[in-house]
Amino acid sequence: MSLAEPVFAEVVAANQAFYDAHEQRSLEAMDAVWSHSNDVVCIHPGWPILRGWDDVRASWAGIFGGPGRNQFVVTNVAVSLTEVLAIVTLDENLLDQQAQGTIAATNVFRRVDDGWLMVLHHGSPVLAR
Repeated sequence: MSLAEPVFAEVVAANQAFYDAHEQRSLEAMDAVWSHSNDVVCIHPGWPILRGWDDVRASWAGIFGGPGRNQFVVTNVAVSLTEVLAIVTLDENLLDQQAQGTIAATNVFRRVDDGWLMVLHHGSPVLAR
């Protein structure tokens, strides 16, 4: 096993924790996924850029308080690693009661003492062909 394999597994687990928090609509779980710094960025599909943990957290509180119940089937996952950053690109195949669709997403994680924390999430809708 190469040194990168355990690190890769840690990043994949951190990424899955993000989608688990979203599906569970758990603000507490989402708090555990994200860095709470002023340099975090979140771009939800169709939203303006949110910068800083307070605005990002408020967006999740609003989403989780709304009527939608998303289920994610994540596909087309690729992970790029450096010593301190991990970039995960993927397709979020969303299933909910009213609609289905695909979001092309980029999730960036920063290495901290005890794991990886999200510093950027950017989702863009994929147009039907």
